[in-house]
Amino acid sequence: MIELPYLNVDTPFPPVSTALKEPDGLLAYGATLDAPRLFQAYSNGIFPWFSDDEPVLWWSPDPRAIIELDGFHVSKSLKKLAKRKQYHVTLNENFYAVIQACSSIPRYRPDSKELSSDTWITGDMITAYERLHRAGIAHSVEVWNEDNQLAGGLYGVAVGGVFCGESMFHKEPNTSKLAMLALVNHMQNHNLAFIDCQLPTEHLQSLGAQTIPRSTFIDRLRQHNATIDEDGRITAAYRSSWQGGNITP
Repeated sequence: MIELPYLNVDTPFPPVSTALKEPDGLLAYGATLDAPRLFQAYSNGIFPWFSDDEPVLWWSPDPRAIIELDGFHVSKSLKKLAKRKQYHVTLNENFYAVIQACSSIPRYRPDSKELSSDTWITGDMITAYERLHRAGIAHSVEVWNEDNQLAGGLYGVAVGGVFCGESMFHKEPNTSKLAMLALVNHMQNHNLAFIDCQLPTEHLQSLGAQTIPRSTFIDRLRQHNATIDEDGRITAAYRSSWQGGNITP
């Protein structure tokens, strides 16, 4: 029998050190997906993952997968694709289209090594992350083809200098990787820290993802968490790092 803390609207998250070892990282259930709760979660190394028939489940696995910006692996084929400039890449130009496209992509469940075909990005999740995007904290990268059609992209939540990736998709070959390359270049240009990949997968490892202990991840996350100032407002430095427009892969 699994016993989990229940979170009502005002209950703070328990320490991530109390998360279950099996399934790895399951921390609590309940609460809502409002913007303050989501921001609190990501600021503490926690993320939601649940299916339509489940309550909101909160996770913080150990170890944690990250991509160091200088460790991102750019294959020869990806370099050639970027040089051909047959695609252009934007930041925060169509968050809704990206999250909708991602909603049908299978994803590894935190409690399984198997891909799940469940629609894990539910309607409630889409609404919640759109709110977070309007608050200036969730961001998208879009890859457009020569017909100005969305060919690939990704989205996630930025906490200070850390980008917590949520999902990516491609409709044309290697366009999700092109989105990642553009994100890495953008983060390097703004002196940001690293990408949180949450869970290690073969695909992410091919891009340079490595695993670190959760405790190390939390320490590094807190070192770079400067999204909100003492008055609860988004800092000017953070806003300038994530302004929309064209970015270069």
